[in-house]
Amino acid sequence: MTTKRILIFAPLLLTLILLQSYFWVPTYEQQAKGNPERLNQYINASIGDAAILIPILSADSASSEIEGKVFEGLIDRDADLNFRGRLAKTWNIYEEAYFYINAAADIPNLGRLDPQAIVELLQNYKQKANLSPAALKQTLDNIRSISLIPPHTYTVTRSNKTSPTGKKTSEIKVSVSAPARFKLALDEVDQDLFTNLKHLLGDRYFSSFRGQQFLTTQPPIDKELLSFYARELLPAIEHNPVIVFNLRENVKFHDGHIFDAHDVKFTYDAIIDPKNLSPRIADYEPVKEVEVIDPLSVRIVYKRLYSPAIGTWGMGILPEHLLNSQALKAEALKLGQDPADFTMRQSAFKRHPIGCGPFVFREWKSDRFITLDRFDDYWEGPPHYKKYLFRVLPDLLTQEMEFYAGTIDSYGVQPHQVNRLKADPRFQSFSGPSFGYTYIGYNMRRKPFDDRRVRQALSMAIDVNKIIKFLLYNQGERITGPFVKQTDFYNPNIKPVPYDPEGALKLLAEAGWQRNAEGWLERNGQRLQFKLITNNGNDIRKAILAIAQDSWKQIGIDVRTDLLEWSVFIQERVNKMDFDALVLGWSMGIDPDLYQIWHSSQINPNQLNFVSFKNKEADDLIVKIRQEYNHDRQVQYCHRLHQIIADEQPYTFLYVSKWTAILDKRIVIREVDDTAEIVYKKITPTQTGNYTFYFNKWIKLAEMPELTP
Repeated sequence: MTTKRILIFAPLLLTLILLQSYFWVPTYEQQAKGNPERLNQYINASIGDAAILIPILSADSASSEIEGKVFEGLIDRDADLNFRGRLAKTWNIYEEAYFYINAAADIPNLGRLDPQAIVELLQNYKQKANLSPAALKQTLDNIRSISLIPPHTYTVTRSNKTSPTGKKTSEIKVSVSAPARFKLALDEVDQDLFTNLKHLLGDRYFSSFRGQQFLTTQPPIDKELLSFYARELLPAIEHNPVIVFNLRENVKFHDGHIFDAHDVKFTYDAIIDPKNLSPRIADYEPVKEVEVIDPLSVRIVYKRLYSPAIGTWGMGILPEHLLNSQALKAEALKLGQDPADFTMRQSAFKRHPIGCGPFVFREWKSDRFITLDRFDDYWEGPPHYKKYLFRVLPDLLTQEMEFYAGTIDSYGVQPHQVNRLKADPRFQSFSGPSFGYTYIGYNMRRKPFDDRRVRQALSMAIDVNKIIKFLLYNQGERITGPFVKQTDFYNPNIKPVPYDPEGALKLLAEAGWQRNAEGWLERNGQRLQFKLITNNGNDIRKAILAIAQDSWKQIGIDVRTDLLEWSVFIQERVNKMDFDALVLGWSMGIDPDLYQIWHSSQINPNQLNFVSFKNKEADDLIVKIRQEYNHDRQVQYCHRLHQIIADEQPYTFLYVSKWTAILDKRIVIREVDDTAEIVYKKITPTQTGNYTFYFNKWIKLAEMPELTP
């Protein structure tokens, strides 16, 4: 009874406190009058604090917000969603492809089978004006050069960990007598290269190559393991896409150190270093080599086809001189810690980052604020705002009141406020469907969530349409799977899980769950009971918590709920996979690569497949999507993956929300025109709805200016 009273009367008490606070806070005009510098400050608010300010290690939106101001990547996307250079001025993408001489092959119309004869065959056909099929002609035209790598021998050592059979073997020495190999330099990546070359070399030229015959091992090993090594060391064909980035000159880190190609290589090395436990490692695993050509040029070679490759280099680049092994060793010794166990996760850098982005980190008071100052030496020119302040305000009502008072500069409008605030003449508003979705995720490592019937039943017991209607005020849409709904990767043919409590009970009965005398579902004397958690400060997620709990209670499931502070929720529960079920959301990008979130290799602590979803066909499709350059085929794979995940229901997919954000109308874009006159323009969003794209050009004025179209 006491708890119910707290729940009922606490909102009234909170409102009174907030109203007192609101009337006490000076208005924006009063702030600006007493402190003219307020015009040069942008103050943002978040329901949760940042976790760690190192872009290769963080995975939460609050940390990303700060990192996006402090760090810079090699590229990003422009307002039209095309890639544009940032720390990189230009780049070139091409391919180097390889295949071995196959002495067992029978090549049509070739008098002799030797490496030089095959080179001549390819070169002769390159000169032909008319070839059939046309795809073969396109492939040959794309080949810039053909060279021959002579036979060579080498020895490598492999440990028993390499064995796919799980057998305990001693260290193995593998001697390789590699036959002659052909290298094709291509102007562009050609994923159909070897398919098209079959028209000249025969259908079985590549598939009949057996690398095992060129390997010997000491001690001898079984055929299965020998075949495994052959695929690794002597692949019949090899696609090696290459990106060469040409970097900007004289770009400075915030401490004055000049950025160069060594920082790019260091960032890559830090991501793939297992000691750092980077959740981004899956994006860079396909990289074969990162080579510093010179201080302003870096060459990245990939092991295989990898269509999202260019987009991964939007990652914020780290300063090598502050985080390399020598720097970390010195810091560890200063702190009295063992350098062997000390990583950048323990370094002071995680709370005092230094990048080469438009803002310089200044101060972080946990669960209160983070302050950044304008970087006057930013390569593109300093932002107009002198200071960026990130305030942690877990309560949305507090955010709303402070926005009205002018103590924060933007506000994410809640669904019930949209119609009113969009029409308010004091504000400019921006809205659109989110690039992401909200869901309930189930920890499939734990029972009963390892049973698909249980997961499906849990989804069927929740009336999502009512959530959208009454909780979101229709500011949302149903979603059925993991792709961005606005893209064609999303499968529109998959129907939402129906609201069907009776059907849910039938599925649970099939799984062995029956109601006991008290009405609770139980199996083998154990009640169907678990805890559903989410982060504090998000009223909608909090309401979903209550709705799900009540819905499941109606069919006899005993569910407890808990609200946790954001940092505890992410670091202690999500990252450590210490939960039964949770309410959370994903912000997604345009690219359909879902490896980090859904591939079965990503189920370890600090990785993003924290529900531990495993499915062999899904894994294969995820890899195909990453290696597919043909858009139509990529869409086909995505639709099938969508279907598998929808069938398995590792998540109860709830909705994609429609977002609305408001700013004071006096915040505008300031530019200098061709005549050196200052002009002010209205803020307009990009195609994705990103209204902060031109943030570095924003400024807030004391009076509403005349705007240039």
